[in-house]
Amino acid sequence: MKSQIKLGTVFGVELGLHYSWLVIALLITFSLVAQFHAVNRDWSDAVVWSTAIITGVLFFACLFAHELSHAVVAKAHGIPVHKITLFLLGGVAQIEKDATDPKTEFWMAIVGPITSGILGLAMLGLARLSGWTPWTSATTPGTALLVWLGYINLALGAFNMIPGFPLDGGRVLHAILWWAMDDAERSTRTAAIVGQIIAVFFIGFGILRFFQGAGLGGLWIAFIGWFLLQAAGATYMQVKTGTLLRGLRVKDVMSTDSYAVDPELSVQEFVNEHLLRTGRRCFLVVQDGHLLGLITPNEVRTVEQRAWPFTPVRSVMRSADEVHFVSRDMPAMEALETMGREDVNQLPVMSDGRVEGIVSRAHLLQVLRSRAELKLPPSLPRTA
Repeated sequence: MKSQIKLGTVFGVELGLHYSWLVIALLITFSLVAQFHAVNRDWSDAVVWSTAIITGVLFFACLFAHELSHAVVAKAHGIPVHKITLFLLGGVAQIEKDATDPKTEFWMAIVGPITSGILGLAMLGLARLSGWTPWTSATTPGTALLVWLGYINLALGAFNMIPGFPLDGGRVLHAILWWAMDDAERSTRTAAIVGQIIAVFFIGFGILRFFQGAGLGGLWIAFIGWFLLQAAGATYMQVKTGTLLRGLRVKDVMSTDSYAVDPELSVQEFVNEHLLRTGRRCFLVVQDGHLLGLITPNEVRTVEQRAWPFTPVRSVMRSADEVHFVSRDMPAMEALETMGREDVNQLPVMSDGRVEGIVSRAHLLQVLRSRAELKLPPSLPRTA
């Protein structure tokens, strides 16, 4: 989930918004306007709209706090976290790698619902101090804001404890199963299957509610179920992929035929003489033995075709400073995860300051397919 709108950095973690967030932001704002109008008919339109907008902004700040709590615990255990992104269905923290033990996994997961619960109780406590009593309508904008935020944070914490991947409750279940089974892969597979079962229940319940007259609310529940089903399935496939690639390192799957091109070559010559003739998709740009960058069809597409004869490769290549390198001893699964995280299809392999080859997503997928078809064990003995 990539963030298109950057908001800043907190504790070294970049905060951002996905475009789909705008949809839920508008829905929540209009929902709050309708709710505040219905409960407090003596409020002016200006008061209703300003209260709704401020409440919505604070709610998304609470979502960031929820995700940031995951990031803080992860970083405290030495696990890098680069970004937090809010999107249509909530927030996601981009944690670079999984926890190495069930205890870390447990605290990383449960801290989010705990944070939401604390925020919810704090909001309701402040509302209580202002004179509000439970089961009554708030009469002032400030109190109404606190009450809504209090209940929604408590609901958010409770919802996230549902034991289905990728919700926090699913990760808590995974940590408990991991501790009980003493097997990370088996526990992840089991937790993912439980997540799929819960997701199917959500879909069925949402469709039932829709036909019972719940309208958009029923469809929304079904949509959440569909999202959870996809996420749980992706988790299961990730475990299966990790099993198939176990024992393989980058040096086992990389291509050592690293085709190099001159930076002064025109894009037209590059396409005709290298890209189309060889069928390869990634080429290193080298001058006097020094790596300057790399070029792929993605970079070529940024130039209009009529300008290809007059555009040198140097001007469109991805600079070496922007390229992510991997080492030859890195696990193949980690290289595949890096490609997904950085949204690239190939990575140069560096050793002792020089490029030894290239590892590509396509080749890794071919290896996965072959191992899956032959039902090979996770690791095979090496031949001399």
